[in-house]
Parts: sequence; structure tokens; C-alpha cells
Amino acid sequence: MAVALVVTGLLVLVGVVAWRPHGWGPALGALSAVVLAGVGGVVHPADVGAALAAQWRAYLTLAAVMTMASSAEQLGLLTRLASSIEPRTRGPVRHAFRVTFVLAMVVAAVFSNDAAVLLLTPTVLTLLRTVYPRRHPKFLVPFAFAIFAAAGVAPLVVSNPMNLIVADHLGIGFNRYALVMVPVALAGAGVTYAVLAWWFRDVLADEAPALGAWPHALAPLSPQARVVLGAAGGTLLLYPALSAFDLPLWPVAVAGGGVCALATLHAGTAPRAVARGVAWPVFPFLTGVFVVAVALERSGVVAALHDVYAASAHPLVTVGLSSALGSAVLNNHPMSVLNTFALAGLPGGDAPAFAALVGGDLGPRLLPLGSLAALLWYDVLRKHDVDVGVTLFVRLGVATTLPVLAVSLAVLALVTG
Repeated sequence: MAVALVVTGLLVLVGVVAWRPHGWGPALGALSAVVLAGVGGVVHPADVGAALAAQWRAYLTLAAVMTMASSAEQLGLLTRLASSIEPRTRGPVRHAFRVTFVLAMVVAAVFSNDAAVLLLTPTVLTLLRTVYPRRHPKFLVPFAFAIFAAAGVAPLVVSNPMNLIVADHLGIGFNRYALVMVPVALAGAGVTYAVLAWWFRDVLADEAPALGAWPHALAPLSPQARVVLGAAGGTLLLYPALSAFDLPLWPVAVAGGGVCALATLHAGTAPRAVARGVAWPVFPFLTGVFVVAVALERSGVVAALHDVYAASAHPLVTVGLSSALGSAVLNNHPMSVLNTFALAGLPGGDAPAFAALVGGDLGPRLLPLGSLAALLWYDVLRKHDVDVGVTLFVRLGVATTLPVLAVSLAVLALVTG
């Protein structure tokens, strides 16, 4: 009975995330799962406190990164960044496509994949409609996929909320993470771009330049925007030094986020506007997911997953593939936390943990349910009247995920071997 309640709770969590990916929907789904596990006597209120005690440092870092992204958005830095695509539209469209892909990679690496989806997608779609007044319908879907798929494997531990949580729990520092995952991410990005360019080759063969007008005269950066740019860049540059001396990231991240928030408020932005850029519901959601994983561990589900990993003759492949499939079906947040427990005690050092993170980052490309970023991306597209069918998502997801996963795991084996 207890196990049935825990599994039911997990299914409720996944269902609510798919049904209401915005706002407090995922958090309420996680809370429902925790309540069901509590009714079954598998978890207790003290487990919530233990989850908070284990993750508060990662939460502070994540909130600070979100504050920096919100400040950059409020002061127009990300719009300015997206506007750098426009000059490339004056030549063959493949040039603009390439710049869009690289730009989305950079934003996802610095701020997170959610930021890339939520902040870049609307701006790029608007730009395409403006500069290609007649031809834009055929360009919208390829460019939207370029933004979504560019995130790929998170090159930095701060690039993905779940990677930050898992790495913090497993004791993987910023430098160790970057040393392993930057080459993995770059290799995967190269394959992803090649697959996307091949898939949309007919559309990208368009050689005609854009004809529509786009505002060229951007106002100079305000002093406050320069402060935000400097604070965010300085914070990112300090991470490796902190990690080298085994110092925590969160104090510097919080300081950087605080400076960005103060500069934005000084520019006349309302406090509520800055605070709205922080996804507050993600914190109870992550806490609930962690407690659900504890319940699954006590129910024997985690032990079964651990046994599958331990019995594998090729653990990196098994862990990476299982994580990708599990993330696609269950959503990458629950799957990542499950792996945090299932990987405990496995041989091979931290390589299996990195394989799990690679799979968790890439698996959500297979099904829209796989990540909050994918669900939010779909929501943005709907608001902008861009139709991407589930069949196309799955077909392109399989075409990009399988070769990228294979290459990424091969590079991971070389780096960690």
C-alpha cells in the first residue's frame, strides 16, 4: 500500500507538471506527491527539513542567478543581445540561424536553459516577423528549435538548476564540473547544430536577404546596465577561483545578485518587476521532488535502479541512456534526484554521476514532458502562434538526442578515463 501511494504520488507530480507547467502548478504537484507519501507513512515532516538543510546553498545560488537574469532582462541587456542577430539576416538565412544557436548556447550557459527559452524565443520570433515580412512563416519553427536545442549539456554547474542541486549534493565543485562538462557540451553542441542544419537544410538554403526594417539605433547602455553586466560577469569569473580554494559559490552569487537588483531598482524599475523574474515556485517544487525521491528510496525503487547500474558492463552507457529515457518520461527533475540516490556507492568515481547529468540534460528533447524548459517553450510558441506538433518534436528529438548522447558519452569517457 505504501509503495502504491508513493508511485501514485510520482505520477500525480508528473501529470500536474505536464498540465500546469507555469507558476505554482509544479510546486503543488510536488506537494501532493509528498502528502501521498506521508499518508503512506514513508516520509515525515522532518524529511522536508532535511531536504532544505541539504539544498539551501544551491537554492541561494539559483535565486541569485535568476535575479541577475531578471535584472539583465529589465534593463534591456538580453534584448540588445538578441538584436545582434539582425545584421546576419541581411545575408543568407543560415548565418542568422547559426548566430541564434550560438547566442542561445551562451545565454543558457550563463543564466540557464529556462532563461534562454523564456527570454530569447519571443524576441527572436518578433525579429523574424519584422525582418522577413513575407517569408517568416517558414523560418519560425527552425529558429525556435535552434533556441531550444542549443542548451544541450549544461557546461557550467550553474547552467541548469537540477545539475546545480545534484552536483552540490554529490560534492562536485565548479571547476571539476567545468573541466569535465565543457568539452562534453561543446562536442554535443556541434553535433546538435549539424543535425538541425541538415534537418532544416531546405529552409536554410534561402539566400535572399531580409527586407524588413529593424530599429538599428540602440540607446547607449545606461550606467545601471553597465553595473549589472559587470556584476554578472565578475560573479561568473570568480566561480573558478572560489572552487579552486574549495570555497562555496553561494556568498559571491548572492552578492552579485544583490548588486544587480540594487542597480536595477536604482534605474527606476519596480521591486515587484525584479522579483517577478525569480521563479519562486521552483524552490518548493525542488524540495518536494527531493522528498519524493527519499520516499522512492525507502520503497525500494532506488535500490532496484542502483542494482541495474551496478550490474552493467558499461555503466556510463547504462546510466546515461537510463537517465535520458527516465527524464523524457518522468521529467528530468524527479529522475535527476532519483539518480542522486541510486548512484551512491557505484564504482568509477564521479563519472557515472556525470553520465546521469548528461542523460538528464539531453533526455528532455525526446518528449515535451521531459523538462519544464520544454513545456515553457511550447507555451511561448502558442502565445506567438507558432505550431510545433508533438510528432515533429519527437522525430527531431530522436534525430538530435541519440547521436548527441552517443558523442557526449564518448567524450565523457575520454575526459574521465
